[in-house]
Amino acid sequence: MSVPTKDTMVAELKLHLEATLKSLKAAKVSGGQLTITLERDSIVKVLELLREDSQCRFETLVDLCGADYPTDAERFEVVYHLLSMRLNQRIRVKVRTDEATAVPSVSGVFPVANWYEREAFDMYGIIFSGHPDLRRILTDYGFEGYPLRKDFPLSGRVQVRYDEEQKRVVNEPVKLIQEYRNFDFLSPWEGMQAVIPGDEKAGGQK
Repeated sequence: MSVPTKDTMVAELKLHLEATLKSLKAAKVSGGQLTITLERDSIVKVLELLREDSQCRFETLVDLCGADYPTDAERFEVVYHLLSMRLNQRIRVKVRTDEATAVPSVSGVFPVANWYEREAFDMYGIIFSGHPDLRRILTDYGFEGYPLRKDFPLSGRVQVRYDEEQKRVVNEPVKLIQEYRNFDFLSPWEGMQAVIPGDEKAGGQK
């Protein structure tokens, strides 16, 4: 009896899910891994099926993360990475949403999603309905904005420092020392063109 190859298993999984999932919007195999895109409100039922179905057995949620495409109407993509240790397979599941529309929480299906969803909320502002404790998890108290959104300023909006006079940590607006910064770092291969103090000594003088 021949053992099915990885490509064969992924192809069979793709056919099985295309025939099973009514909420499936797209299915694509790339790099030997299947990626499926679903209707947002079906995510809980589909993850339950992927966990329980005998041809899936994706019993481990490895990761849940967000991605931001600010020019799209549904700018956020929520990505779930699942692993089946029984069948030695992986699958990537995606749904899309906007700033105001919540994605159903899957913490009831995979408890580990609790903190993953809090991180996506903290970094992107993605809302998860039905989450038992949706609050920031990485940023400081009173933090404004969402650091991984493409429109978030690189310098941030608030800086945290210890104030010696007040003897406590204070939050204050970011202040750049220079009014204009000119970094001439073109690439690691071309190097910078500006003259750095001390370069005049590199002409073979000792």
